[in-house]
Amino acid sequence: MSENLAVVTVKEIQTQIHTIREQKVLLDSDLATMYQVETRTLNQAVTRNIERFPEDFMFQLTEDEYKILRSQNVILRSEHGKHRKYTPRAFTENGVAMLSSVLRSTRAIQVNIEIMRTFTQLREAALTHVKLSRKLEQMETKYDQQFKVVFDALKALVTPPKTTKRKIGFTQND
Repeated sequence: MSENLAVVTVKEIQTQIHTIREQKVLLDSDLATMYQVETRTLNQAVTRNIERFPEDFMFQLTEDEYKILRSQNVILRSEHGKHRKYTPRAFTENGVAMLSSVLRSTRAIQVNIEIMRTFTQLREAALTHVKLSRKLEQMETKYDQQFKVVFDALKALVTPPKTTKRKIGFTQND
């Protein structure tokens, strides 16, 4: 594979995935960088094929969501979003998969494969974490109080750290 077509790594993709409206998404500017096209070009292709992108595949960020992203330095790492006319589009896993039918370059195909692998790995990691937590709870109910300290320590190790980042979007509790 030529240097121009070197595919992005899973780790690079993971750093670009954001949680917005309780969904894991990639922003149009980040995808454009990965595909090695201009954001404008990517968005034109999406607009020409908008019927392929229902709201659960892709959505436009609100001004408030965009301001929060900008304040967290998620956008503006370089020149991304500096002079945008519209707020960014956010693509879910299904939306990224649909992009492969809109952007047909060799680069787009290879990047999409890596993105799909990344989403799969994230899903598997989350599932493994849930299974491990359930198994610990089952074991804890079987054994008496003498192992309580051990189970409390294991739970502390398995529990993910609380994030200090504020989620973007609105939830039912707001």
